[in-house]
Amino acid sequence: MNVLSWILFGLVAGAVARLVVRGRQEIGCLATIAIGIIGALIGGLIGEIVLDEEVRFRWDFGPFLLAVAGSVILLLALEAISGRRR
Repeated sequence: MNVLSWILFGLVAGAVARLVVRGRQEIGCLATIAIGIIGALIGGLIGEIVLDEEVRFRWDFGPFLLAVAGSVILLLALEAISGRRR
């Protein structure tokens, strides 16, 4: 994937993760992209450990679900650290 694809993939994965996590996240578009991209890396790492094979990120349903799952984990961790989640 080229850089533009990573940015778009991160934006979509981060936006879906923000919809999944309840509450209001006061972050902007760039932070959503960053959460999506970093979440994709976390999801890929988890997927490689669990599936015991290399995860190749492309516009497929499986890698997208891993990216969203990683983004949800990252978003929950960031909210727990900041103390906003009650």
